Amino acid sequence: MKTDTLFYRLFQGMPKLALELLGLEYTSESYRFGSEEIKQTAFRLDGLFTPVTGDENQPLIFLEVQYQPDSGFYDRLFSEITLYLRLHKPAHSWLILVLYPSRNIEKAASIAFKPFMDLPQLRRVYLEDYRDSQGLSPTLELIRLIASQEQDTITLACKLAERRDELGPDGLDLIETILVYKLPRLSREEIKTMLALNDIELKQTRFYQEIAEEEHQLGRQEGRQEGLQEECIKLVTRILRRKFGIHPELDAALAQLHALPVEKLEDLAEAMLDWAEVSTLTEWLKQ
Repeated sequence: MKTDTLFYRLFQGMPKLALELLGLEYTSESYRFGSEEIKQTAFRLDGLFTPVTGDENQPLIFLEVQYQPDSGFYDRLFSEITLYLRLHKPAHSWLILVLYPSRNIEKAASIAFKPFMDLPQLRRVYLEDYRDSQGLSPTLELIRLIASQEQDTITLACKLAERRDELGPDGLDLIETILVYKLPRLSREEIKTMLALNDIELKQTRFYQEIAEEEHQLGRQEGRQEGLQEECIKLVTRILRRKFGIHPELDAALAQLHALPVEKLEDLAEAMLDWAEVSTLTEWLKQ
């Protein structure tokens, strides 16, 4: 599961998710989410929630998703954030939200950065803690869905789909996004059946629209490829007819041209310029 992309998409679509994890009462509309590169360094923050209000008490939220054990993680994280604060001098307080799938992934900071671990601004969330939680808000149920065991994912997704109105207009899309990342073998039709969606609901989701656009683009590419293949076949046929005239062996060979991709037809067009016998064409096609 490509977790960085998954969480970036979730937090971009629903900033409220991070706010609930932190227990903050601010609204989604009061934050703008994105990743940010610290200029003149190789540092890039996973995610940054920037307040869009002038309230200095509304914190800047640094987000990091850590799914792999990394003994240097905290050293880099605190270095990046302190450098960001020095360069940008934000007019807000700040928090750090680190998401781990489980506690055994977390590695201790080095002795140089160990004092930073006691900062009240550092908030660590372990997704495994949500796996068996009950009575969660629909927003936090998305976290539970991500943390779920594979055998429980479908059941939880179906229950959450029944509460999609509580999640807002992007709720269904976020559920589908998680399913696509966790269960990539599922087709669009299987997701539709599993979540008990009708065609109208399905076509309104961003996931469906992206797939439809990809299929449309693929169809256009295939159409162009088929058109190019037909033009190649017409040209090759015209040249071969001029070289060999009406010939039963030639007719049999020409019938095989539709099985050739454009690249092979181009090879044929170049090779046949030196041929003097129809049998050479037959041998070429056999090869």
